[in-house]
Amino acid sequence: MTDALKRLSDEGVAIWLDDLSRKRITSGNLAELIDQSHVVGVTTNPSIFQKAISSGDGYDQQLADLATRRVTVEEAIRMITTADVRDAADILRPVHDRTDGQDGRVSIEVDPRLAHDTAATVAEAKQLAWLVDRPNTLIKIPATRAGLPAITEVIGRGISVNVTLIFSLARYREVMDAYLAGLEKAKAAGLDLSLIHSVASFFVSRVDSEIDKRLDAVGTDEAKALKGKAALANARLAYEAYEEVFSSDRWTALERVGANKQRALWASTGVKDPAYKDTLYVDDLVAPNTVNTMPEATLEATADHGQITGDTVRGTYEQARAELDAVAKLGISYDDVVQLLEDEGVEKFEASWNDLLKSTEAELQRLAPTEA
Repeated sequence: MTDALKRLSDEGVAIWLDDLSRKRITSGNLAELIDQSHVVGVTTNPSIFQKAISSGDGYDQQLADLATRRVTVEEAIRMITTADVRDAADILRPVHDRTDGQDGRVSIEVDPRLAHDTAATVAEAKQLAWLVDRPNTLIKIPATRAGLPAITEVIGRGISVNVTLIFSLARYREVMDAYLAGLEKAKAAGLDLSLIHSVASFFVSRVDSEIDKRLDAVGTDEAKALKGKAALANARLAYEAYEEVFSSDRWTALERVGANKQRALWASTGVKDPAYKDTLYVDDLVAPNTVNTMPEATLEATADHGQITGDTVRGTYEQARAELDAVAKLGISYDDVVQLLEDEGVEKFEASWNDLLKSTEAELQRLAPTEA
């Protein structure tokens, strides 16, 4: 069942699971996926935690304790989510040690309501790193305009970062620049650059969802022929940008003193359109030194029938550019699409966070001790 996953791993793609819950930790499922399915990392987001905490009774004991202490709902959420991340990090610690810190990583996101506040994002990132207190954690910071200087500041303090919600090629280049600036800051502060890691989460399926909708509106045969191509083209050109930046003189100077490349991470790799093969964003995004974080359904589909045939990214750049150009010629604005997706991404995570606040508050009230 896992031959395709092994081939994917052998091609230099780190397989991370895009999910986490208390049950997955305590049942031994996460350890099993690491042992049998080549999973070497975990990503989380507000939607994942909202789903985990609002289903089942796995959090009841901790919620009851928190209710007894009369903590605020925000503090309760942080105690619950950081506990899960800490436990998952401990399970993945052997992978972290074996890979010199590259993998064995667990990501936790700053409060998405802070996405447009640089100073608050930095403060939250520092707090999360302190709360989890594990060397194999990544703090997720969204690639908003306000997020860019926060990335530099947090990296400069020696905290490893997962930059999330990247849709635009131009923004991706700004993310890599923010990472290098952070490394330069850390170097100036005398920090050990070899201990700082980062990934840049480039979102995939949502690009097709939005552009395909606009192609359907155009309605021509030419438009229909372009469906399902924009997301792969966008991601492949992101890898081209990665190759350029991490072969530059600026990068080489940092690499000489122990810096690690910021790997491209393919996120949102579950297929949204059932007309497409369910392993599309895995099979067709194979490139060295990348990460693919998959929901469990995509992981299982890849294990069962993934077609891993080697590098499917390098050598495709001209075709990718031609496909995005063809979309633009039909009057579909790339800049408009990627800005909309960034705005929607922040809004969706904010909505999930607000749902999490409401459901956690209800649980705290339900489990609160009755007054004597």
